[in-house]
Amino acid sequence: MDIKELLAEIKFDESGLVVAVTQDYMTNEVLMVAYMNREALEITLNEKRACYFSRSRQSLWRKGETSGHVQLLKGLYYDCDADAILIKVEQTGAACHTGAYSCFFNKVYENNVTDPSILKKVYNQIISRRDNPVNGSYTNYLFEKGLDKILKKVGEETSEVIIGAKNKNKDELVYELSDLIYHSLVLMVSEGVTIDDLKRELTKRHK
Repeated sequence: MDIKELLAEIKFDESGLVVAVTQDYMTNEVLMVAYMNREALEITLNEKRACYFSRSRQSLWRKGETSGHVQLLKGLYYDCDADAILIKVEQTGAACHTGAYSCFFNKVYENNVTDPSILKKVYNQIISRRDNPVNGSYTNYLFEKGLDKILKKVGEETSEVIIGAKNKNKDELVYELSDLIYHSLVLMVSEGVTIDDLKRELTKRHK
């Protein structure tokens, strides 16, 4: 379907807007809800990055234009009534203005939900800490000290993993592996390596 056909299908409200629900394309986690007008929808499809319409500012809003937390378009759908848009994106950093990865962090009820996206959540939280420093944050401390400090910690945690394995202590090994993974994620953010980069490399090895 081309853009003209899509615009003819979508039922914009009396203000010329349609609600847009945004999901992480890898995990399907809902990141945010906003609005689009015709121009925002066209820009999103043409530029392959999310653009919304700000009702408070009454202007177009390209996600990440000031924060750098852009949303690269991976998929766009509309519902059965053609009055709501669903977009799937590759989120850089945090989707929420608070610095949280998703705007939906106020938990009301959860029935033993297992989150398969924890690595990406931690990765994006590290980006958020880098871009929005928090006083007393250990992550910010690592970034302030720089690459040598981060590499030193990766080395130290690697040694701790080896010791945990040699001790045949599963709890110790899980703890130390978690430390190593966290510091490795900090290194990835520091050096511009993404989880998708690892996914592509591992996919090539799996073939």
